[in-house]
Amino acid sequence: MILVCDVGNTNIVLGVYDKNKLLKSWRIATDRDKTSDEYGVLIRQLFEHSTMDINNIESVVISSVVPTIMYSLQAMSKKYFNTEPIVVGPGIKTGINIKYDNPKEVGADRIVNAIAAYEKYGGPLIIVDFGTATTFCAISENGDYIGGAISPGIRISSEALFNRAAKLPKVELIKPKNIINKNTVSSMQSGIIYGYVGLVDYIVSQMKSEMNQEMKEVVATGGLSSLIASESKTITKVDKMLTLDGLRIIYENNK
Repeated sequence: MILVCDVGNTNIVLGVYDKNKLLKSWRIATDRDKTSDEYGVLIRQLFEHSTMDINNIESVVISSVVPTIMYSLQAMSKKYFNTEPIVVGPGIKTGINIKYDNPKEVGADRIVNAIAAYEKYGGPLIIVDFGTATTFCAISENGDYIGGAISPGIRISSEALFNRAAKLPKVELIKPKNIINKNTVSSMQSGIIYGYVGLVDYIVSQMKSEMNQEMKEVVATGGLSSLIASESKTITKVDKMLTLDGLRIIYENNK
């Protein structure tokens, strides 16, 4: 079995695979101040709660967009799993050609998503990842990473509205029935959710126009992917485990 860790700015998503099968997944908060022991104890507790034996883990694979947390996670892997982790970055076999001006600038999660999406769905395709930032990635017919777009995430946009407008409250991110609403909370929810649907559909439509090919899929992933996909006219598939699957594939390519 392997443990895969997708480290984002807000959450760390963990998964345990036995060959190609995802046995368990957890989501914990990203805490830049946690030590290797604190992460080790927390993950051990998750295993115990799921009646899984931590000693069955043969390897650990990590992708991260938070460099400051890596020392703790790498040390945790060595101490609690007795293994040097595979860290997505330079020197790792990804199998994709990154056609970015500077390939090192592409976030590890975007590369991992591209690997998984191309293997599962083929190309060309577009990936929309709803995280702290929302990323749009274009993958060619041959599996090349062409590039994409980055916009503020839904939660960031919502919090900015709450923090900068004195009379506007913090609202739950749910979809109201109507676009036109008669109270402040529903009006904010309408603007945030439906406004974001418009943002996603416009960017995806323009990406498809620039790629000028029939897409195999437009895949959404990330915590709020189902919420936006339910209203989007361009998203064709929701795959919440896409990044974890990509980390499993990277393990297979690098073991």
